[in-house]
Amino acid sequence: MSRRLAAVLLACAAGSAQAQSTAQAPKRPAGPSQERTERVRSQFTKYEYRIPMRDGTRLFTSVYVPADASPGKRYPILLVRTPYTVAPYGVDRYPPALGPTEAFEKEGFIFAFQDVRGRNMSEGEFVNVRPHKAKKSGAKDFDESTDTYDTIEWLVKRVANNNGRVGQYGISYPGFYASAGAIDSHPALKAVSPQAPIADWFWDDMHRNGAFNLSLAFGFFSSFGKPRPQPTDSEDWQRFDHGTPDGYQFFLDLGPLSNADTKYFKGDVAFWKEVAAHPNYDAFWQARNLLPHLKNIKAAVLTVGGWYDTEDLYGPLQTYAAIEKQNPGIANTLIMGPWPHGGWQRGDGESLGDADFGFATSAAYQTLALDFFKHHLKGGPKPDVPEAMVFETGANRWRRFDTWPPKGLRQTRLYFQPKGGLSPQAPKVAGTAFAEYVSDPDKPVPYTQELTTGWSKNYMTEDQRFAARRPDVLVFETEPLEQDLTVAGPLEAELWVSTTGTDADWVVKLVDVNPGKVRGWRRGDEEKGVKNRGHQQTLVRGEPFRGRFRESFSEPKPFKPGEVTKVRFTLNDVFHTFQRGHRVMIQVQSSWFPFIDRNPQTYVPNIFEAKEEHFVRAFHRVYHSAANPSFVQVGVLPALDE
Repeated sequence: MSRRLAAVLLACAAGSAQAQSTAQAPKRPAGPSQERTERVRSQFTKYEYRIPMRDGTRLFTSVYVPADASPGKRYPILLVRTPYTVAPYGVDRYPPALGPTEAFEKEGFIFAFQDVRGRNMSEGEFVNVRPHKAKKSGAKDFDESTDTYDTIEWLVKRVANNNGRVGQYGISYPGFYASAGAIDSHPALKAVSPQAPIADWFWDDMHRNGAFNLSLAFGFFSSFGKPRPQPTDSEDWQRFDHGTPDGYQFFLDLGPLSNADTKYFKGDVAFWKEVAAHPNYDAFWQARNLLPHLKNIKAAVLTVGGWYDTEDLYGPLQTYAAIEKQNPGIANTLIMGPWPHGGWQRGDGESLGDADFGFATSAAYQTLALDFFKHHLKGGPKPDVPEAMVFETGANRWRRFDTWPPKGLRQTRLYFQPKGGLSPQAPKVAGTAFAEYVSDPDKPVPYTQELTTGWSKNYMTEDQRFAARRPDVLVFETEPLEQDLTVAGPLEAELWVSTTGTDADWVVKLVDVNPGKVRGWRRGDEEKGVKNRGHQQTLVRGEPFRGRFRESFSEPKPFKPGEVTKVRFTLNDVFHTFQRGHRVMIQVQSSWFPFIDRNPQTYVPNIFEAKEEHFVRAFHRVYHSAANPSFVQVGVLPALDE
């Protein structure tokens, strides 16, 4: 088996998602150990089934049963439903790993992996993020919740020597299927762990506050979006060849978004055309919002996410909140660590990009996850699971809360000030004080310095000095802090802006600025591989907003050139401590390329149909006067001695 194929199979077996084509090597040795691979092959017996759904469609499912299973030694079933592949196919072929970690295989579970409807070896038609049907039209009507129910019903009745209990988990797209599978839970489904789950593709993966995630969507659907007219056991994952390692230049040369289909996809990627036909939050996207449907969940839920997940950060935060609100009384836990997409399973979590967390943070999740499934599926001891176990970046420690966001937050506004200041005091400047910059679609601000055609994971903690030094990026920062400042929960940006164009994007970034001399760093440390972080501007959170959606995501409207206008939007949650001596910085810009597509800055009803002539330079202003005070609101967690 080739190393590439082995890596893909491991990702599928572990329930990972888009990272199949983009994952970067973790610190630990790539892939499972030879001992683990041999254990899977020698201690599990593989079966392949075609499980009928209520409408007669058969879904291909690989099942791995412990070799010592017997009427006197029964095992629970751990299910992963995936749109990628349950490869390798054939009862004589085994993946190098089965469980989220090796400890799961040692503990003993029946591992079941299913190609979802319309993918790989399963029959039927595949629908991306298939809409949930709260009301079924008849006994044969289906969605992902019923496909999960029917699968569990079949497995517990037909797979020998199972103990009648089922758990389900998955990362990213498989995380979506885990969430959907929890709706109207099958009685045997006792524990579910949606991990980086897709919740709503207008905020996860494909968009950010209405702005299109160009590099991710292009890279993903150029491979995943190819048609599959008939079931196939092909194990190839053919990545798109950009012809260059420079993604920034590739997407700049691409020009208007319409060129993606005419130049590269040739009409062969159906979902790209659907995305292009629905630029607003219309019925197409609203139907793909799973959050309102997360009801009648009887299983215990463990939702997992990473503060530095460039793909699905909105998903786990909102999934946890929706389940908590709509299913009172169930066991519902949120874990958020300092991880990129799937990093809690694929790496040790000790560092990411320009951030160092001081220790292997993934171990805490991995221990807790095993204890969670052991308790609910095997009657093991009740795990010490809080309502919310969250990692506090900046201070680099785990914290436990009985709610998320934590209680007692003090909402504080950080106001933009003249000459680049930032403070809790509202500006007192009369008139129309503002900062101005030129936004040029031909020279968009890069979102990372990394040379990549995929989507960077390290940019989420990247040093932002490269951006701060550009003339088209505004910088506002506080004086050095006299004491630690801990912010938690979502952020709210309220900008008073104007533009000479008729459309614009607004990117707001929360940045932690180190002092020039960092505590603990000594001369000679660089020779030991210890980086001098003096004046480093570490990204804590950044979010774009497509200005046309300032009043409604369903009914966009242009800007009136020169008119002062309020733009307000929410940035995903943070939990971060700015240590004393550090500064809090806010950066504002109007492009973040090619993570986010270029706004032409000329209003057109559909940016996917914009022409070359629509892309124009524009002067943007951000106001910071008494009449028009721009600010970012943060939730401050008071210190116990405050």
